[in-house]
Amino acid sequence: MTAPHAPCTIAVLGLGRMGEAIAARLTAQGRDVVGWTRSGRASGTVEVAPDPGTAVAEADLVLLSLFDGPACLQVLGDIRDSLRTDTVVLNTSTVAPAEAAEFARRLGRSYVHAPLIGSVPAVAGGTLRILAAAEQDTLDGVRPVLESLGTVRRVDDAATAAALKLVANSSLAGALLALRDSLRQGDALGLPRTQVLNVLELGQLGGLVARKRPFLTGERAPHPADFTIGALAKDMALLADDSATPLRSTDALAGPAADPASDVAVAAVPTVEGDVEGAVLDPLRSYVRGHATGDPGHFRDAFVPTAHIEGVRDGAFVSWSLDEYCALFRGRPAADEATRTRSIDAVEVHGSVATATMTLRHGADRFTDVFLLVDAEDGWRIANKAYHRHAGRSSGHR
Repeated sequence: MTAPHAPCTIAVLGLGRMGEAIAARLTAQGRDVVGWTRSGRASGTVEVAPDPGTAVAEADLVLLSLFDGPACLQVLGDIRDSLRTDTVVLNTSTVAPAEAAEFARRLGRSYVHAPLIGSVPAVAGGTLRILAAAEQDTLDGVRPVLESLGTVRRVDDAATAAALKLVANSSLAGALLALRDSLRQGDALGLPRTQVLNVLELGQLGGLVARKRPFLTGERAPHPADFTIGALAKDMALLADDSATPLRSTDALAGPAADPASDVAVAAVPTVEGDVEGAVLDPLRSYVRGHATGDPGHFRDAFVPTAHIEGVRDGAFVSWSLDEYCALFRGRPAADEATRTRSIDAVEVHGSVATATMTLRHGADRFTDVFLLVDAEDGWRIANKAYHRHAGRSSGHR
């Protein structure tokens, strides 16, 4: 296949939020656009073909806007025999790097992998950032279409474009979780939500706060989600699989009870006390009370009876049973208790288990505690704890 100089008939396959917005913008610019969607729902913007083969039969350019790699693979198989020899396939879908590389291998010079950075409002405004990978002449042929949607940044190959898109979405996930942490801290300090948002809008999270304020103040925007939490969770799962690097769990984005069709802003809304995450805090607070008072009864409230507390002490690995650990405490606070601090740093819930980290500062010593918790018959309890003592003087009781 060879690339057309300036595509004039465009088939948009996938008329979800992004596909519909793309089709609408291209149509508004006077381009001849036909659409197709796997759901079969009618579009208010473009003519919808009854099947993908019909949609692409006369197309100079086929633009894919599909949910994931398997959907792309299926649709490409469905249209293979209907494509003209000079048709270019432009894939804007977010897929795994290996999937993008395979599509490029199969279609060769006729394939452009062009994931999009930005959501529905950016499509409407023509302000997308587009990561495009293709042979130079093929990219030159579709550039007018791409530049009508946003700014094009060429990258080396399809796999690189796909990987960069996942990294970009990872930064969005991190920003949402950072915003949720800030709002939760504001709630804990008794600050009005509006006041906290006003200040956060002045800083690094400002753009996100401005765009998602209706969700964060308890309102709900009347229009559909610009980018769904289900799609973001899918992208983070792809990144975790391909990068083999630690990522905050996709559960941390919104939890298993969240509607996948909800806007990503749901991930920035703090959970409230009394829900699952709040219940996980109860044994952690009992643990803190045990350290603050020296009363081992609080540890028995916090841990399951079979728990172990483990770490490296004076250069040797130690593993205490709960009874052995409780025996270290004498029922009274440490002499320097007034100067000691303890903070819960992170909690992540994964169904019936959870993980948490805590920082304890006891004099010159600082400890990082890592907890595994389970939803036992009598509520959430700590199943095991491991700790690391940072450099300082004698470690004292752990």
